[in-house]
Amino acid sequence: MSHHPTEILVAGQWRRGAGAPLDTVDPATGQVLATLHTASAEEVDEAARAAAAAAADPAWRDLLPHQRARLLYRIAELTEEAADELAATQTADTGKTLTETKALALSAAGTFRYLAATLETAEETITPSRGPYVTMSVHEPIGVVGAINPWNSPVASDAQKIAPALAAGNAVLLKPAAWTPLVSLKLGRIITRALTELGLPTALLSVLPGSGRVVGDAVVRHPLVGRIGFTGGTETGRSIAGIAARKLIPASLELGGKSPTIVRADADVEQALAGVMFGIFSSSGQSCIAGSRLFVHASLYESFVGEIVSRVAKLRVGPGTDPDTQVGPLVHANHRDSVAAYVDLARSEGAEVLCGGAAPEGPAYENGAYYLPTVLAGLANDSRTCQEEIFGPVLVVLPYDDEDDLVEQANDSVYGLACGIWTRDHRAAWNLAHRIDAGTVWINTYKQFSASTPFSGMKDSGLGTEKGRDAIRAYQRQKSLYWGTSEAPLPWAN
Repeated sequence: MSHHPTEILVAGQWRRGAGAPLDTVDPATGQVLATLHTASAEEVDEAARAAAAAAADPAWRDLLPHQRARLLYRIAELTEEAADELAATQTADTGKTLTETKALALSAAGTFRYLAATLETAEETITPSRGPYVTMSVHEPIGVVGAINPWNSPVASDAQKIAPALAAGNAVLLKPAAWTPLVSLKLGRIITRALTELGLPTALLSVLPGSGRVVGDAVVRHPLVGRIGFTGGTETGRSIAGIAARKLIPASLELGGKSPTIVRADADVEQALAGVMFGIFSSSGQSCIAGSRLFVHASLYESFVGEIVSRVAKLRVGPGTDPDTQVGPLVHANHRDSVAAYVDLARSEGAEVLCGGAAPEGPAYENGAYYLPTVLAGLANDSRTCQEEIFGPVLVVLPYDDEDDLVEQANDSVYGLACGIWTRDHRAAWNLAHRIDAGTVWINTYKQFSASTPFSGMKDSGLGTEKGRDAIRAYQRQKSLYWGTSEAPLPWAN
């Protein structure tokens, strides 16, 4: 057990949760980091009622945009100051390398800062008049919004929902993933501190750890929750969309992926090798946008795959706290077993395991949730291994010859989240990028993110958009005002 604080944030107050106890485990060692008590359904109700009161409090509701922006700037500053501590907590909880978790903490700070700037500069619209009136379109807060996040990049995902929601004038109920609640609670302390410093109601944020079945469900179904932002699995996303549809409230859903990476015959091979490996093996492959299906032009296939296998076999697997580690443990032993089961499925489908395909051996690994970076060949794109999201360090390689056939295969997936293209031909990249069904296409790079650039998925990869300057508007309701300019009464009554 460690020094991690285990209180949860209910209605702006820190306390022991009334729900079931939850152990959060260091995936590098299997040791319990902390035992916290989750939120109960009654506490979700209490948090939602307090959030609605806080959202309606004139101290918050009457702030002008530039005054609300001050809160976001302060959160950004405090998050940046605490980046090392946030990184250490996230590495302990998720197993990710400290390099990555530090970048995620700074990315969260950047999201708050960017949305503060867009909030200060966002403009309402006077629409073209079509009669004796002036028309304008204005945006108002929704009230209380729910944010439900996965375990793979908690602090950055939290910022992507909390920042636009607060910028828009709402209160937020955040449910972090049951496996990784600690960094979200730390971020909750930072935001509570900023709210207190500025004399704002602390009930504007609750952080409610627990299972999706209890806490997530209570958040989504609560009558006061007027919008849901969800990142996670496609099936859970479907059920949330169903509840949101019945409640007639908006939902944004950022769901799974099985993203193709394409290496054309004219690619810069060195750049492509580095990019393909980063795209699938960084974060131990636990990323919705991981480039998990690799299509290589037949003329390069043998040499490219041979080189990738020899490099992947040399990747350094170890705990996220070791500065030499490139591939950390998976988030949880149960998840590691699920990834291993997928590789066994691949074998049964006839895959050739070119490297990896097992947990690493040795005393340093025996208690952790480790799995070796794995490259599979010999499967068709319609195999289950190529169609289902594995969410681990598993790359499937496929040769292609004809570009039309390539597009057909790349798009032959229920998912449409991301795509990578490696080529020296800018025209070919432009045309190919437009033909692939994906919300994000990276050309001669991969897995780069910007708070200023919208992020969305097609097909089963989701609904709605995160990031970008319109992120705030997605957390608001639009209203039209008509101002009559004619002195004459409306003619109908005469």
